[in-house]
Parts: sequence; structure tokens; C-alpha cells
Amino acid sequence: MKTEIDPKDTTRASAFELWMTSPMPMVTLTKTFDVGKVLKASRRRGVRFNALLCWCIGKAASGMEEFYTLPEQGKLYRYDRIAINVIVNNCKGGINSCDIAFTDDMEQFAKEYNTLTTKVAAACESAFLEDCMIVGTSAMIETELDCIVNQYTDKFCNPMVMWGKYRRKWLSTSLPISFQFHHVQMDGGHGARFLEMLQQEINKL
Repeated sequence: MKTEIDPKDTTRASAFELWMTSPMPMVTLTKTFDVGKVLKASRRRGVRFNALLCWCIGKAASGMEEFYTLPEQGKLYRYDRIAINVIVNNCKGGINSCDIAFTDDMEQFAKEYNTLTTKVAAACESAFLEDCMIVGTSAMIETELDCIVNQYTDKFCNPMVMWGKYRRKWLSTSLPISFQFHHVQMDGGHGARFLEMLQQEINKL
């Protein structure tokens, strides 16, 4: 459910005053992750690498209060659920968006990921969840990328997690991941903590 809240009643009151009208309120942090356990779990469980990584993103985000609020069109909203958005290559050579509700059940999330992305790709129609706080993702696995900075538009203030192709070495698999967020939603320290929590969730796989 989505509910408008008064910024003055939240810990983001001063940030709302400072950054809500800023022409460039987005912050981007980049961290290189050890994703060896994601790759191993993907092969062991027969689950897509990106599906597992998206689940870890949702798990880390769901443990932080800041992810449940979002500035939109000059107002601040509170959500009670989080969903992960993925970009899907459709059957006509274009792309569509697909929102997948986060659940602590990894197998259920992976099942929904496969079902919904397959449906979106075949129908060439995006699937959105209007009552969830959306964490966007974008995987550009055609090449290795060091950092990604997304476009900023006031039509989309949601946090965005982006990555390219993972890097294999003799005994390790690494992946630089970029995290972009609106400064009203969280500060740099919160963003850094999310990235640390994401690595912790990956390690638990």
C-alpha cells in the first residue's frame, strides 16, 4: 500500500527541504562485489544468476527503513512492500519493464521471476506493481563495466541498481555494481550501508 506522509514527521525532514527541489538530487555509489557464491548457487539450484542477485538486492533493501519511503512530485510517500524491477528483452528486439514483488522465500521469488519475465518477453508488454516501492535494476551483461550512471528524470526517483558482466579470475568472481538513489530518500551513509548489506546477503548464499 502507498500512503502520503508528512516529511516533518520523518527522519528525512531536513533532506526533503534541501533536496526535493534540487535539479540533480541523485547520488551514485559503486562497489566491486565478490559474487562467487551467486554463481555457485545459480549452478547448484538451477536458478538464473540475475534472479539470485535481484533476490539479494531485495533482501538487503527490505532490511532498511529508508527503502520504504520515496519522494514523488514534491511529496513523500510510504510503502509497506518492496518489489524489484527488471528490464526484459522482448521477442521483438525491444525492451520492457517487469516488477516482481519481493519475498523472503528465495525459491518463490525465483519462480515468480521466471514466470513474469517470460510472460513480459512474449507479450512485449510491461508489468507494473503500483502499490510497491520499486527498486530498479538493469543488467548490461554484454560487456564488463566499471561504473554506470543512469539518467535523471523527475518521472522516476526510485533507487536503481545496475551492473554489467561479471569477471572471472582463477579463484574469484567479481562484479562492480552501481547504486543510484534520491538524496531525499537516503544519505550517502545509508547507501554505503545498503551495499555492505548486499554483500552480506550474497555471502549467505
